[in-house]
Amino acid sequence: MLKEIKHLIFFIIICSFIFFTGRYYFSDINKKNAYRSLNTINEKINNYAEKLPVLKDNTSDIIEYVERSTTKKKKKFNFWKLLESNE
Repeated sequence: MLKEIKHLIFFIIICSFIFFTGRYYFSDINKKNAYRSLNTINEKINNYAEKLPVLKDNTSDIIEYVERSTTKKKKKFNFWKLLESNE
């Protein structure tokens, strides 16, 4: 009997928590506050962006091209031969 009452109380508490949370979340007051906070964040971002300094571009002629000669012989490695030589 006590176990059933305990489960009923837990069920009522959980349902009331979900109900009150949903009621607050979907209320007009919460929507207005969320919209106002988003507007203030956007205003802060715009104000901060206006104060940012613009840096001088120093990336001109940064790439240097190197000619590679094709006369070099590449050594071919064989995986099994490398394992055998270490033994």
